[in-house]
Amino acid sequence: MREIVLDTETTGLDPNAGHRVVEIACVELMNRVPTGKSLQMYLNPQRDMPEEAFRVHGLSADFLSKHKTFADEAERFIEFIGDAGFVIHNAEFDLKFLNWELRNIGRGDLSTHGVVDTVLLARKKFPGAPASLDALCRRFGIDNSARTVHGALLDAELLADVYLELMGGRQTALGFSAAVQAAQTGQRPREREAREARPHAPSEEELARHSAFVGRIKESIWNV
Repeated sequence: MREIVLDTETTGLDPNAGHRVVEIACVELMNRVPTGKSLQMYLNPQRDMPEEAFRVHGLSADFLSKHKTFADEAERFIEFIGDAGFVIHNAEFDLKFLNWELRNIGRGDLSTHGVVDTVLLARKKFPGAPASLDALCRRFGIDNSARTVHGALLDAELLADVYLELMGGRQTALGFSAAVQAAQTGQRPREREAREARPHAPSEEELARHSAFVGRIKESIWNV
């Protein structure tokens, strides 16, 4: 099962008001295990950067102007995600922007992809508790000290860890071989001791008793 943990950064809250995606990051999971493959792209929004948005992610219009537009990078994004399902924190926001960007260049939207919204997942699992990414990192003991500003790749990597914890934890006993468990714990598996085969030949007494028993059976096959 291939899933893509996805996050974006934007110039604002609404693509219909002229705001654009300025960063996309994807982290690949296979059977809920990170594969090490990821995709990150900064995008030139071809517009200014509002101060409120800059305070969130620290991406300036000058920095972004040196990068390609979404139209230039769309194929690379589409190729990476393939037909995988998505894991997104507050999925409605990111998908709204990505679908707008895709439709704007005449491409199909992402409606065919399955989506797991980790905000909804966290609220269902921990009713009434904070469901922000930072709050979930604190709950699960995930180090988010590098998150001084929002960055799509770092957030996607943190979200991958959070998602695995929400789904039951990164390590389970089921399905893991002794070698895998040993690698996780740092312990060496105990080697099995070789034992000599035990003798199973009947004793003289057992043979005599068996012969006497067989002798009492009429037309015994053992006497043929």
